[in-house]
Amino acid sequence: MRQLLIILGCMFMGSLQAQNWQDSFEDALALAKDQDKPIVLVFSGSDWCGPCIRLKRSILETEDFISYADSHYVLYNADFPRKKKNQLSEDKLNNNKSLFAEYNPKGYFPLVVVLDKDQMVLGKTGFDRRASPKDYIDLLDGFIK
Repeated sequence: MRQLLIILGCMFMGSLQAQNWQDSFEDALALAKDQDKPIVLVFSGSDWCGPCIRLKRSILETEDFISYADSHYVLYNADFPRKKKNQLSEDKLNNNKSLFAEYNPKGYFPLVVVLDKDQMVLGKTGFDRRASPKDYIDLLDGFIK
């Protein structure tokens, strides 16, 4: 019983830290229009790209970024995992490939694209390991204003 309570407590605490990443780009667009927020579109290779993994750990998963992003951005991760166990559905992979062709034709990983609710590109950036979460938020906000 005690183990069950510990597991449930860990799951609850993990859910408090979870970000609201949209399941599809269409959902992200609808939410951006509904809430009048910009979209932060992240191109990543979650299981093979070292800088992508560091961006996620040192910026995107921090408490500062999570709390700010929740009220200021709509988030979508166009992921391109390579390991078989992490493969996406064919529909999701095809949608990510379409986004890749449109917004990341040079094939940079990671690439963070800030879009307005009408899909106009406001700015693009990568990952600077020296940036703090606050620096990164300021950079993204600088594209919006």
